[in-house]
Amino acid sequence: MRTDYSAVDLRRLAKVSKDANQSRRLLSLAAVLDGMNRQDAATIGGMDRQTLRDWVHRFNAAGPDGLKDAWWSGPEPRLSPAQKAELAEIVETGPDPAITGVVRWRRVDLQKVIKARFGVDYHERYVSTLLKELGFAHMSARPRHPAQDGEIVEAYKKTSRAR
Repeated sequence: MRTDYSAVDLRRLAKVSKDANQSRRLLSLAAVLDGMNRQDAATIGGMDRQTLRDWVHRFNAAGPDGLKDAWWSGPEPRLSPAQKAELAEIVETGPDPAITGVVRWRRVDLQKVIKARFGVDYHERYVSTLLKELGFAHMSARPRHPAQDGEIVEAYKKTSRAR
């Protein structure tokens, strides 16, 4: 373990730290520097001996800042912002039946367009997530029978008498 920090230094850093997890880890390392066995020092920090070993390696590599939780943003998006804007334009303008062979966009159709245009293969269900991210909402037309007569429907509706 690093020798440029004493147990007193680690306890002082734990006291002023705003991160509770970092403070726990600093106190465990201070206990190790005081000569406590690793199992008991790990118990002080609420971890097991192997986890304490991992934190010692992080401390040796990066110092006290290495004991903070590291949160990463996740994987890079497969479509760039320019490609997403282009996809939004494609959805907004709608399909051309002569070229695409469809009269309205479905997820599976957009999945094929994304694969052909951008070379990115998304799952059909993720296309919905992508559309929602772009600000589109799922809309479906109310079903209407082709032989339905509007006059008959209006005559059938119940209306209350005027007072």
